[in-house]
Amino acid sequence: MPIVIQKDLPAFDVLTKENIFVMPTNRAATQDIRPLDIAIVNLMPTKIETETQLLRLLGNTPLQVNVTLINTASYKSRHTSESHMSKFYKSFADIKNRTFDGMIVTGAPVETMAFEDVDYWHELTEIMDYARKNVTTTLYICWGAQAALYHFYGIDKIPLPKKKFGIFPTVALKPTEMLTKGLSDVFFVPHSRHTVINEKEVYKNTELTVLAKSDEAGITLIKSNDNRNIFVTGHVEYDRDTLKTEYFRDLNKGLKIESPKNYFADGKCDKVNMSWTSTATILFSNWLNYYVYQATPYDIESINQGE
Repeated sequence: MPIVIQKDLPAFDVLTKENIFVMPTNRAATQDIRPLDIAIVNLMPTKIETETQLLRLLGNTPLQVNVTLINTASYKSRHTSESHMSKFYKSFADIKNRTFDGMIVTGAPVETMAFEDVDYWHELTEIMDYARKNVTTTLYICWGAQAALYHFYGIDKIPLPKKKFGIFPTVALKPTEMLTKGLSDVFFVPHSRHTVINEKEVYKNTELTVLAKSDEAGITLIKSNDNRNIFVTGHVEYDRDTLKTEYFRDLNKGLKIESPKNYFADGKCDKVNMSWTSTATILFSNWLNYYVYQATPYDIESINQGE
C-alpha cells in the first residue's frame, strides 16, 4: 500500500524513482480505506532530506499512510526555503485539535545545549504532552529521544569526550519483543552525537524497558511499558551518504573530527558500507505494524485521552 503525500513535495519524485509506492493526495481521496495518519515533527535543519528519508521507510510497508509534516512556530528554519515550509508544513496550532495514529519526532543539532535553552523547547514540550494523549504511539529519534526522556522521566544527557560518530554493532536484549522481531543477532545503527543519555537512570526507571544496546554506542532502543513512546538514540533513517556529508562538512569547517567508524569501505572515503538498511526497514515496519496499526482504534477520534 502507498504512502500518501502531495505530488509536488520533493520526496515524491525521489521515492517514485526508487519504486516506493507513493500516491498523490487527490487520488488517495477516492480510496475506500481508512489509512494511518502519521505526523512528523521535523526538527532537522536538512528538512527536505529528512522528509525523504522518513517517507521512504514509511512507504516501504503494506499499510496506506497519510503524512502530516509539522514544524515549530517558535523557530524559523534557516536552511529550508520559506515557500517550502509554508506549502508543506503545518504548525502545532494547526493540528492540536486532531488525533493521529502515530507521530515521529526527529533529532536536532542542539544536543550540546541545555534543553531549556533551546528556542522551541516550550513548544516542543507542548507537542510531547499533546502526543501522550492524542497519538497512539510516538517514535522519538536521537535528540528527540533525549528530549522526551528528559521531559517525561527527568533523565538527562551526559556530554561525551568526543563525538560518537559511525555505524555501531548493536544487540537486541529482548529479541522476542515486537519492535525487534526479525533483526539479526547483531545489527547496525548509525550514530552522530556529542552526548549520551544517563543509562543508570534509564535502568532505574520502572516505566521503561531497554530493548537494544551497543557496547560502543550505549543504549540504542527503549520503549515505555505502555508502548506509547519509542526512543531510538541513533539514526537508522539516514541515507547512504548522510554521515559522509556530515564528515566533510565538519572537515571543511576546520573542526577536529575522526572518520565515522565502520562506515567507509576499506578505509576509502569515496565508498560507503551501507550496513543498516535492513535494520531501518524492520524497525519502521515493526513500529507501524505492531505499535500503530494493531494498537490504534478504527475510529481515530476514540484514542484514549488518558495517560
